Amino acid sequence: MFRWSHKSKLVPHVVMVSGVPGVGKTTLMQKFVYDWVKGDLYQRFSFVFFFKFRELNRLNKVSLETMILHQYPYLGEQLGKLLQDPEKLLFIFDGLDESNHNMDFTSSHLCSNPKQPEHCGQIVVSLVRKSLLNGCSVLMTSRPTTLASIDCDIFQRMVEIIGFFTEERKMYFENFFSDPELAEKAFNYVKENDTLYTFCYLPSYCWIICTVLSMSFQTTSSGQPVSLLPKTVTQLFVIFVANILFNHSLYKSDAKKILQSIGWMAERGVMNHSVVFDEGDLNCFHVDNQSKLLSSFLMESEPGTYSFLHLTLQEFISALVHYIDYSPEMLQNSLEEAKSHPDGRGEIFLRFLCGLSDGATRSILKEYLATQAAQASRHVITWMKDLILEEQRASNDMKHLLRTFYYLFETRNKALVLESIKSHIKVDLSRVHMSALDCTVLAFILETCTYIKELDLSECHLDDEGLNRLAPALHNLQILSLTYNNLSDTSCTQLASGIRNNPSLKKLDLSDNNLSGPHFSDLMDALSSPACRIEELHLKYNNLPDTSCTQLASGIRNNPSLKKLDLSDNNLSGPHFSDLMDALSSPACKIEELNLGYNNLLDTSCTQLASGIRNNPSLKKLGLFYNNLSGPHFSDLMDALSSPTCRIEKLDLGDNNLSDTSCTQLASGIRNNPSLKILDLSKNRLSGPYFSDLMDALSSPACKIEDLCMIYNGLSNEEEEELRKLETCKANLKIIYRRIR
Repeated sequence: MFRWSHKSKLVPHVVMVSGVPGVGKTTLMQKFVYDWVKGDLYQRFSFVFFFKFRELNRLNKVSLETMILHQYPYLGEQLGKLLQDPEKLLFIFDGLDESNHNMDFTSSHLCSNPKQPEHCGQIVVSLVRKSLLNGCSVLMTSRPTTLASIDCDIFQRMVEIIGFFTEERKMYFENFFSDPELAEKAFNYVKENDTLYTFCYLPSYCWIICTVLSMSFQTTSSGQPVSLLPKTVTQLFVIFVANILFNHSLYKSDAKKILQSIGWMAERGVMNHSVVFDEGDLNCFHVDNQSKLLSSFLMESEPGTYSFLHLTLQEFISALVHYIDYSPEMLQNSLEEAKSHPDGRGEIFLRFLCGLSDGATRSILKEYLATQAAQASRHVITWMKDLILEEQRASNDMKHLLRTFYYLFETRNKALVLESIKSHIKVDLSRVHMSALDCTVLAFILETCTYIKELDLSECHLDDEGLNRLAPALHNLQILSLTYNNLSDTSCTQLASGIRNNPSLKKLDLSDNNLSGPHFSDLMDALSSPACRIEELHLKYNNLPDTSCTQLASGIRNNPSLKKLDLSDNNLSGPHFSDLMDALSSPACKIEELNLGYNNLLDTSCTQLASGIRNNPSLKKLGLFYNNLSGPHFSDLMDALSSPTCRIEKLDLGDNNLSDTSCTQLASGIRNNPSLKILDLSKNRLSGPYFSDLMDALSSPACKIEDLCMIYNGLSNEEEEELRKLETCKANLKIIYRRIR
């Protein structure tokens, strides 16, 4: 993390590690310190100071020295000497999202004296901004929701923890369960459940899932899991808490009191960004710290200091309390306050509140809930409906739309989903970074709302797992955009399964990806499927070589529905280009618009192009801009253009290095073509003695061109005058030209 950065051209001294709750940010920081202590890594640091923001919340105005000594009291006499060599010091601050301190990383109010008392947040900012201990390094962690509300330019490197890959998930299960058979049984169960399996990229959820499944598999004599196994995060925590309560076998009234007391304490902590509680907090909320049940929810990090086993557990308990001790006023206030925090501190709390509104989900805890739990549920559902209406009227923020989808996903209430987002025929989540979990949530929405016809996921950083989650839910869409996602050819397999069984899909945009490879044929096979009705396919800028033409040919040869194909910005020039042209001339091919711009096509490609367009009466628009078609074979293309079977209406030959000698060839193509209406010859070099051949052809009564673009062709004054006269003589002709001076 502190190696040379090619992007910023320096060795970073300020690094931010981002990750969703439970992905392992704190564990990574602990591993960092462990490797340093062992002497394996980061030996350029002579001392590493590790601080948790949750513990710094207890400090107010202190100096840097006091802050360090509070955490490391044994450094007393050595501290002054340590601080004299800041280049060898590393400060780790874990959990920015848990901080109560005001930290403005653009602030001009900075401190430079380690002995000077300042607000704790200001000390952190000063370390990051290098006004304090210039030369020291800072490593910080945070949830992405917090980073969205601050200026991150100050961080010289941004690192994201993405969680477990497939093999690592399996390894976790094998390490968790001592019985290999039970480990395999649990893992196979999870793998068959898309939602659960998606959650498993988070280590903390892996632990909770394994814990729940170990209890579930062992609680029945038949060895079969209990009837309710989790499908959402809310259900996961409901079962987790239910198993804790069952195993402690307390009187239900006593357990309910514990849940109620720690619930209100947890809720205040969520709203105030507090995750550390002391004896005063326990007394304030009447928490019985002698109860054996308490240790299943809280851990004592040091004498008199408590925190929940995980922040997500705190967020769940803080939501659950509203169904244990329902108060309309308190619930409404909590809903509005949680929604109001721009740093997202109330987001998971709100998801749990919505999830618990489902009667089936909370039924496993019904013996501990209030008699008014159903009223609390109706209250939350009403709030949810009002929120969705409010956001539809006031905001186009796509992140808000995804947030709403999460609330609905947790409810599992399909009727509510249909009622709430019935106006969304189009879902646009472009430029929202979509995780696999986000895709699982979106898939639920798409499967429920079959009236959604258009989905835009451009620039969403989709990966193969996310696509795998989405593919089964794409069967009702008419328009799908997946541009700028860096999808590889392996993605074609998932895409194929999504479009093969979708006769509704009319437009598919896969531009700006990297689909070249052996699996590209899977996509083309799906395109030629009898059930495929795609009319418009965009494959622009996909790094497709000429060998892809063979695969493309198999896709379009027998697809009578395909009308528009964009293959621009690839590299299709080569011997296999003829395969594509052969398919284009197939009787079953009905393509009307073909874009082959920016493909490095040479004049030898014109012979292949000619065979493709001569025998395709369906082709109306042909884009060949920014190639290099100038040469003797250009006449082959023009001969095909003048063929009686050619029906091309728009031809773009801009930026093709065409010289004035090309004008004679152009003339033969357009003189006797009554269908050609639009011709773009811009950015060539057509000025010269043969320019008159082109003018003669344009003047021909058989030439029906209406729009002619001739800009940037180096035309002389005389040639421009000829164009002006021609435009005057032919009433339907409009010419755009400009002389390069």
